[in-house]
Amino acid sequence: MPAYPKSTEKPSARPPMPPGERFRMEIEKAVQDGADLEGLVLRLTLGDVSRLKRDPTISTADISFSGGEMRYLGVKVASGDTQASSLVISQS
Repeated sequence: MPAYPKSTEKPSARPPMPPGERFRMEIEKAVQDGADLEGLVLRLTLGDVSRLKRDPTISTADISFSGGEMRYLGVKVASGDTQASSLVISQS
């Protein structure tokens, strides 16, 4: 039986944090630092919007769809037109 060389690839440290968990922490920190929820916008990639909508760990009380607008933890979600998801904090 031939010996196969061992892979030199290192396994990734851990998978990326789900968007719901990541942005919950970022929103909580922004509010703790004095930001108003109305001054926050989640700019999410289409993939992250999809993952957020399908995440079974997110309570139905935490995500809403009303008037053609999606909100997560009270923060407006803007989807698409971005290469990377981020929480945008507006200066008033």
